[in-house]
Amino acid sequence: MHETYAAGTAQQTGRRQFLSRVIAALQGTIGGALGIVLGGAVVAPGLVRRQANWLTAGALSALPADTPTPVTVRVAREDGYNQVVSREVVFLVKSGDGVTALSATCTHLGCRVSWVADAKELRCPCHGGRFDAAGVVKDGPPPSPLARLQTKVEGDQVLVQL
Repeated sequence: MHETYAAGTAQQTGRRQFLSRVIAALQGTIGGALGIVLGGAVVAPGLVRRQANWLTAGALSALPADTPTPVTVRVAREDGYNQVVSREVVFLVKSGDGVTALSATCTHLGCRVSWVADAKELRCPCHGGRFDAAGVVKDGPPPSPLARLQTKVEGDQVLVQL
């Protein structure tokens, strides 16, 4: 009788190990599938190539030389089934035949900078950040220069990529 009991215990131990391995494999499969789905949801938007969005910002002939000129660009974006229209202010700086576009958003806390002609600088009203006409930090808390936006000129029109 002792031998039958030992054989039954060995069978139960074998079944338990088998069931433990099956459950571990199922958990691993479910975890892997969830990882792929959730990881794809997080990573995929960053991998999608964004379409170049060139918007008309103004006429090159209307820009004064070496002076940041604020222009408002109308930006239309798809948001689900709706189209959302926002307005972005950028500074166009004409030098020679070229033009540079600077973001009007301060790199410190996101306030909108403005051109002060007497001082020949861009100033942030929130914390006193100051930038030169090229968007380089002159003074204050901004950690980096104003963002430069890609531009191109077609005919007399200046286009900005947002």
